[in-house]
Amino acid sequence: MQVIETELPGVLILEPKVFGDARGYFLETYRANRYAEFGIPALVQDNQSYSTHGVLRGLHVQHPHAQGKLVQVLEGEVFDVAVDIRRGSPHFGRWTGVTLSGENKRQFWVPPGFAHGFVVTGEHALFVYKNTDYYSPETEFSVRWDDPAIGIEWPLDGAPSLSQKDGAARCLADIPADRLPGYEDYA
Repeated sequence: MQVIETELPGVLILEPKVFGDARGYFLETYRANRYAEFGIPALVQDNQSYSTHGVLRGLHVQHPHAQGKLVQVLEGEVFDVAVDIRRGSPHFGRWTGVTLSGENKRQFWVPPGFAHGFVVTGEHALFVYKNTDYYSPETEFSVRWDDPAIGIEWPLDGAPSLSQKDGAARCLADIPADRLPGYEDYA
């Protein structure tokens, strides 16, 4: 497996080794001891979503009960984003993104303390998440996907399709500080 560090410390792009031939391919998508070598803790919950072109999901956060997410696209293509929202972080409000697809088989590690979102850039996307903590709806909130202070360069060809919750999300500066994780909690 090749591990690529991004400009945000702790956020990683992982390229699993793919063994292919005329019959198809095989790859290992998770192995606790190997992923732990790169700082990825035990994962306790798997999720899957299916979305069509132009659907944007995010930017999602849980605090407390922050979730680290190991994400991957099985079919289709997305542009996936992590945003550092840890109070006191030297990278607060900065983002990084990567294209994930069924073809490139990349994984993206979004550590606890980061907001996460993606937009479907292909015809559709079958998206899987492995999480470090359980879903906690009472601690979940969203950061506005088009917050000008964050300035994510989404590869959109028109307005995205959003859930009602994501459409009503607030900009990072408008979220009370006590709702945000602290840098010291997830450094």
